[in-house]
Amino acid sequence: MNMGDIFGLAGKMKEMQSRMQEAQENLGKITETGESGAGMVKVTVNGKKQLIKIEIDEDLISKDQREILQDLIVAATNKALEKVEEKAKEELRKSTEGMMPNIPGMDFDKMFNK
Repeated sequence: MNMGDIFGLAGKMKEMQSRMQEAQENLGKITETGESGAGMVKVTVNGKKQLIKIEIDEDLISKDQREILQDLIVAATNKALEKVEEKAKEELRKSTEGMMPNIPGMDFDKMFNK
C-alpha cells in the first residue's frame, strides 16, 4: 500500500465519520408513537431510542397527578436507557479490543456507538 492509498483511505474514513455524525443527528428528528390499552397509554420515542413523551388517559389517574407521573416516567425511562447504553458500549469495547486500528484523530467509539 503506497502513501496515496493511505491518504485516500484516511479521507474516506473522515467522510464516513462525517456522514455517520449527520445520520446520528437526523435520528433525533424521527419519531414514532405506540399505544396500549386501546389508546389509554401512548408513548412517543425518537430515532435515538429516547422516550420523549408519554400520555396517560385521565380515567386511569387523577388529573393533578397525571402530568407529574408522565414526566417522572419519561425521566426514569431515559435514565435507564442511558445506563444500559453505557454498559452496551463497554461490552462492545471489550469484545472488539485490539481489533480496531489506533489512528490518531479517529474516534471509532463515537462512530459505532451513538
